[in-house]
Amino acid sequence: MKNSKSRGHKKKSAKAEELIVIDEKAGLIFESEKALDGYFNRHIDELETQYTTHRKSTDFSDKAQVKLEKHLEEVLAAPDRIWKDSKTFSDLVIHIYTKEIQAKSQDFIYIAICYVTVDEQVPTFVLTHFPTKDQELHKHFKKGELIYDKVFEKVAEGALEGDSLLESDGLALGLYLSMLKVRSDQDIPQSEFKNFADIRESTIEEPDEIWRKSDLSGHQLVVFIKEFPDHATSDLTYIVATVEDEGQAVHTLLFSFPTNDATLVDRYRMGENLQAEEVVQENSH
Repeated sequence: MKNSKSRGHKKKSAKAEELIVIDEKAGLIFESEKALDGYFNRHIDELETQYTTHRKSTDFSDKAQVKLEKHLEEVLAAPDRIWKDSKTFSDLVIHIYTKEIQAKSQDFIYIAICYVTVDEQVPTFVLTHFPTKDQELHKHFKKGELIYDKVFEKVAEGALEGDSLLESDGLALGLYLSMLKVRSDQDIPQSEFKNFADIRESTIEEPDEIWRKSDLSGHQLVVFIKEFPDHATSDLTYIVATVEDEGQAVHTLLFSFPTNDATLVDRYRMGENLQAEEVVQENSH
C-alpha cells in the first residue's frame, strides 16, 4: 500500500508563501505538505487498516508494489471504473478508481482511493493506491455508487430508459456485449436502436414468442420476441431480454433491441417455449 500523493496545484499567497490547493471551493488549501498530510492522516490510517486486514500473503509484496507504482497515473487518467463512497467517512467523500492492468507476467487490478474536487470532479489527492491480484480485496474496496464504467461507453447507444443496461447492471452488460459480438455487420446499427424504442412495450405486451432458460449462474432469463412485418424496416424483429425474479412471475427488464438478422433471433429461441398467458407481469427496472 503506497503513501498518499497530492495532485493539487500550488499558488502564491498574499505573503508570497506557496500554498497547496486541493479544492479551493471546498476550502482545502494548505500551507505545507505537513498540514496537508495532517488533514487526511486519519482517513489514510483507516484505509491502511482495512488494507492490512484484508490483504493476503500471496498478494504483491511491498517491493513488488514499488515497481508497479508507475501505473498510478494511468489509473487516474483512464480508469475502468470509478466508485463514489460517501459512507466510509462521515466527513469525507472518497472516490475509488480501478483499472485492470494486463502485464506479461500476470494481469492484476490497480486501485487508487482519491479525493475528488466537488465541481470539476478531478482527483487532486490520492489517499492511497496499490496493485492487487486478489479479487476479494478488490471486491472489498468496491464501495458506494458506481458512477463511471468504461464498458458502458460501448453500450450507451443501445441503453433505453427503464432498462438495467442504463444502470450498468453487470448481468445486462454481459449479455448485451455478447449480443453485439455475434451481431451481423449488416444488421441495424446500434446508433439507431433508440429509433425503435416505441415498439418495446408492444413486444412485451403482445409477443409472438416467449422463451425461458436458466444461465450458468442460475438466473431465469425470459425473452420476448415479436415480428413487425408491416414496419418500414424490412424483416424487423424486436427482442426484449428480462430476468425473472426468484419465486415470482415478475420480470426485470435487462435490455431490448431491433434486428433483421434471422440467425441472431434464433439464438434467443432457447430453453422453454412459453405461452404469453403464463407470464403474469412484466416490470420495467
